[in-house]
Amino acid sequence: MILALQLTLAERFSVGPNWFVPALESFLLIPFTVAAFRQNTKETAPVRIFNVLLIAVVVAFNLASLILLIEALLGGKATSGGILLQNALKLWITNVIGFGLWYWEMDRGGPSRRRMQVKRHEDFLFPQMSNPEFAQPGWVPDFWDYLYVSFTNASAFSPTDTMPLTGRAKMLMTTQSFIALLTITLVAARAVNILK
Repeated sequence: MILALQLTLAERFSVGPNWFVPALESFLLIPFTVAAFRQNTKETAPVRIFNVLLIAVVVAFNLASLILLIEALLGGKATSGGILLQNALKLWITNVIGFGLWYWEMDRGGPSRRRMQVKRHEDFLFPQMSNPEFAQPGWVPDFWDYLYVSFTNASAFSPTDTMPLTGRAKMLMTTQSFIALLTITLVAARAVNILK
């Protein structure tokens, strides 16, 4: 979905031609796909590093596109409020998915270690962990839980029901909130102002 959002982003808000970033990410996905088919449940250190690197690339290019969008706004080059809103929404959704992936990959050593129930300190405290009587037996968070954390953080600009416990989780959530705040307040407010 991220690739589709980036492909449909207006070229003036893309780093290079709008096909460049999705092509680079697709190229980076090839070793990940090969590794996913070759391993059973154990994730190797190089695969984990690669996953985090790929997510960082997605987030970095998304932030670069947001900066280009803000520059167009401040330079008076943004004339169509509708196009501006569409692109701001694409960047916001990419932000939510990208950070959801990052939280999923980071918490307790990643999805593979959580599945194998390797004991590690939690980066996030989910409500089911505080109130196990409301959770299914053996509950562990899956990708949708982290996507929800990302969505609520990007919407409320703060944690809602899931609390960050480590410094790295707090810094990632702060970065995501900052990007979402820029996208929503600066870009969307200006776009609404110039809608015709």
